[in-house]
Amino acid sequence: MEIRAHDWTPGPSIEWRTAMEEYIGLDVSMKETAVSIRRAGERIWRGKCASDPSVIAALIRKRAPAVKRVVFETGPLSVWFYHSLRTEGLPAICVDARHDKAALDMAANKTDANDADGLAQLAEVGFFREVRVKGFNSMLTRTLVAARTRLVRITTELSNQIRGVMKTFGLLVPAGKGSTFENVRNLLADQDGLASIVLPMLEAWRGIRIRAAELGRQLVRDARESQACRILMSIPGIGAITATSFATAIEEPDNFRKSRSVGAWIGLTTRRYQSGEVDYDGHISRRGDRHLRGLLYEAAAVILTRSSTDSALRTWGRHLRERIGFKRAAVAVARKLAVISIRCLRPASCSIRMPELPHKLG
Repeated sequence: MEIRAHDWTPGPSIEWRTAMEEYIGLDVSMKETAVSIRRAGERIWRGKCASDPSVIAALIRKRAPAVKRVVFETGPLSVWFYHSLRTEGLPAICVDARHDKAALDMAANKTDANDADGLAQLAEVGFFREVRVKGFNSMLTRTLVAARTRLVRITTELSNQIRGVMKTFGLLVPAGKGSTFENVRNLLADQDGLASIVLPMLEAWRGIRIRAAELGRQLVRDARESQACRILMSIPGIGAITATSFATAIEEPDNFRKSRSVGAWIGLTTRRYQSGEVDYDGHISRRGDRHLRGLLYEAAAVILTRSSTDSALRTWGRHLRERIGFKRAAVAVARKLAVISIRCLRPASCSIRMPELPHKLG
């Protein structure tokens, strides 16, 4: 049976300390944050305030001067809240929302106040899973990667839209991109009505493509200035985007006690279901960073299909491909790439001779 704070009688010194400690749960939303404060197994105050870390810090200093834990769930504002509350000197803890969902669902009514109460109780008994919150520098770099990726996808969607519209009127755009795609203007020479519709989309495609190229050059420049990214880019199949995404997601290799754990953290290990006599492995878990998982899979596919550099990893992957098929082999190679990458980031694990850095983005 789980022991709770009010289910046992501590010694005199521990009893005084426990009675004075407060535990706070925050249910954060965009405008308001529900706050619940508990002490010695009882709620002593709850209310709402603006979703501003400085306002919340002032409230906590007033209502709970002996605060032990300030718990809130993962969400869009969790990075800002965590670092801001830590700067204010508060013991902020960001917890996994999926882990707390089952406990919070026990409340009869789903309200922000009840969620804050539930988080405060979890903070008091210590039943939570703390999440490692990334630093602002890592989030800034990841935002750069996400912005470039979004612009590239928008250009692809626009080009496909233009091709589809012109096919309707019997105008076939030749395969290719860049200057080849600019030939759309020539096809619209005698199509005044259609040109008034397609040319604005073409101008938007051209402008977004220029901005995506600028972000790509900035990404390569930053990657070449980062020692961790330079090490990762020396691995076959890994370019600036994959190296930057991996380095910013991992941040510190010591965050993983075992290198092979990184595969499960990214979601590249199979899920297992075992109950009674039933025991089987399913698909990969797909947990963690979806974008990084896709980049590692793409790098593995390059190693298996396009790489001209012979390596033990490529040989192993090609043999595995013959036995279990391309997709499963690519997942296995991606998982190996993640393990190799984190091992290369450990200073005492291996030393890699730095070759001339390629200007590649993949």
